[in-house]
This record gives sequence, structure tokens and C-alpha cells, in this order.
Amino acid sequence: MRKLSIIGAIVLVLLVLRYFGLHEYLSLDGLKAQRANFEAYYQSAPFVTIGAFFLLYVTVTAVSFPGAAILTIAAGMLFGLVTGTLIVSFASTIGATLAFLGSRHLFRDSVQSRFGERLESFNEGMRKDGAFYLFSLRLIPVVPFFLINLLMGLTAIPARTFYWVSQLG
Repeated sequence: MRKLSIIGAIVLVLLVLRYFGLHEYLSLDGLKAQRANFEAYYQSAPFVTIGAFFLLYVTVTAVSFPGAAILTIAAGMLFGLVTGTLIVSFASTIGATLAFLGSRHLFRDSVQSRFGERLESFNEGMRKDGAFYLFSLRLIPVVPFFLINLLMGLTAIPARTFYWVSQLG
């Protein structure tokens, strides 16, 4: 029942993102078209705007919805280097951790029961050096972040370690 709730929540979030047309804003053309509106809103309500952007970024990252790279660019363009970097840094790490936890709760038990013997040495390596492996993967831009988030959820790395290493990386 818990797994169905998680899957249902993810599907619901994706449908809401799609229904409200947020995918249209997750492109460079969409950003350029709405930049003036966004800047006006940001000037009138900066904390609400930052909070809403933060929640959107966390949500997009948590459900692995395409567009996090565009949101990263948008944060710098709309909030400036320092504020944009802070927003993206924490929102991406929280979203990645939520994706990690979702993957762990949905898939880890079945993967471990099916391939547990073959994965034992891998799991031992992750328990011992998981932080180093994760940090290394975070520094390789060719490896998609959403894939790292989902695959790390299948490993034995603790969620606390995943969070702080992702934040650092």
C-alpha cells in the first residue's frame, strides 16, 4: 500500500505539472517569454517568489521531471549568481534526496532479493566507500543526475550520507 501511495503521488505531481503547462516554461524560449512577468512578480514579492521557485525546483528534481537544467539557468538569470546558486544548491539536493528515498522505497527490496548474492561485494563497497563513489559521480557531468539519484537509492548508502555528499558535490 505504501508503494502505491508513492507511485500515486509521483504520477499526481507529474499530471499537475503537465496540466498547468509548467513544461512550457522549462525551456529557454519559455523563460525568455516570461522573464518580464517573473521579474515584476519577484520585485513585488521576493520571498514568495523565491519560496515558490524553490518548491518547484525540489518537485521537478524529486520526480525526475525534465527541466532541472533549465531551472538552474533560470535561477541565475532571475535571482543573480549568489541567490540563484543558494536556491539551486539546496533545492536540488533536497529534490535528489526525495528521488533517492522514493527509489529506495519502491525498488530496493525487489532488486536486492533478485540480485542480492551478485550485488553483495558491490553493497559492501558502497557501505565502505559510498560517499567517495557518489562524490565522484556528482563531479562527472556526463552522468545524468536523475539517474544517480535513482540508482543510489538501490544501494546501501545511508540517506544522510547521500544528502551531505550531494550537497557538497
